[in-house]
Amino acid sequence: MEHIVIIGNGIAGVTAARHIRKNSDKKVTLISAEADYFFSRTALMYVYMGHMRWWDIEPYESYFWEKNDLNLKNAYVEKVDTDAKTLHFAEGGTTQYDKLIIASGSTTNTYGWEGLDLNGVQGLVTKQDLEELEKNAPNKEECPHAVIVGGGLIGVEMAEMLRTRGIEVTMLVREEAFWTNALPHGEAEMLSRHIQSHGVDIRHETNLDKIIGDEDGNVRSVIVKETGEEIPCKVVGITTGVKPNIKFLKDSGIETDKGILVNRKLETNVRDVYASGDCAQQREPIGNRPPVEAVWYTGRIMGETVAQTICGNPWEYNPGNWFNSAKFFDIEYQTYGWVQPKERRKDFEAQFHWKCKSDLRAVTVSYHKETNEFLGINTFGIRMRHEVFDRWLNENRDVDYVMQHLKQANFDPEFYKRYENEIYSAYKDQQPVTT
Repeated sequence: MEHIVIIGNGIAGVTAARHIRKNSDKKVTLISAEADYFFSRTALMYVYMGHMRWWDIEPYESYFWEKNDLNLKNAYVEKVDTDAKTLHFAEGGTTQYDKLIIASGSTTNTYGWEGLDLNGVQGLVTKQDLEELEKNAPNKEECPHAVIVGGGLIGVEMAEMLRTRGIEVTMLVREEAFWTNALPHGEAEMLSRHIQSHGVDIRHETNLDKIIGDEDGNVRSVIVKETGEEIPCKVVGITTGVKPNIKFLKDSGIETDKGILVNRKLETNVRDVYASGDCAQQREPIGNRPPVEAVWYTGRIMGETVAQTICGNPWEYNPGNWFNSAKFFDIEYQTYGWVQPKERRKDFEAQFHWKCKSDLRAVTVSYHKETNEFLGINTFGIRMRHEVFDRWLNENRDVDYVMQHLKQANFDPEFYKRYENEIYSAYKDQQPVTT
């Protein structure tokens, strides 16, 4: 029986396993040193905050794996021998495969600062990171102050987590507003104000110089690069992005760059070896998408893609229109299509921006200034329907049509205040409407 081995039991690996089982009776083994069972990584923060228990973020009951004849192995792959089709484990022992799917995910990105090896310095990517944070910051008595280095989605998640336990938080953000590498400036400034309103001391245009430890190897403080200021703290959260977890592939013969290089079928340069999820890098990026996509839903799509190919029904990875969602404390964010920050904006791209007086809701619409084609939308504090914007993007609707029919996309519950008339009125004042 053909043996399919999957390194990683995150969304990409587990989706591949499920679809291989749906379409075949191949032997399937999932290997992970992180957790015995698949869990929802995006829900890690809610365990620390007390909203969910660990087993609440495991989508499948423990009997699911045996029922579906999916083998689980808790181990760390130290070496991949592609010539012998053999995996070597750090704990000792080996296993052989007929086909290999590498879905090893991401790891915290660091930049060589002094003090990274101190106790209390950590990222927020894995189950072990969550356990480490519970140990390092159980309460404000044992951890009165934490410093978070970097903004972005992981940074704001960690800030919210720590604030729920009354821990003082300072964020060092190198940009002039929060997440300006992904958001237009008006939205970034609004989020900076919102983060500050939750008691976070967010320092813009500020970089970490080094981390200082005490005589026991624990974090004592950080030094700010620009001013030399020393900020006392017990925890330093490194949230300066993630990178593909691929160090174990050295000398494997598998071609890598930032990630594992793959074609549209997620095939590597080595026969019978595939890569999926955060660790995969498209040799040729798809449209405006980055070649490495550390996004939950793209991992799910990649998992099914590689499963179909392995089961004799070759698929090409096709993620469709870009979309994403997140939460910044109590502001929900959605994006559909492309709304580029100033640095990446094309000459033809124009944007309309509306912000509610409450400073808690905003909409930015991107469109082609010559053809009037709708390119994308960012929404903050107003829920919108994915399927509606996906259809409008596929239909190449013009921006005037989208703005006139914005109510069709609203997903807020019945008794929420509606803002479409106000948004459309502001749009008409800024942009002539063709009838």
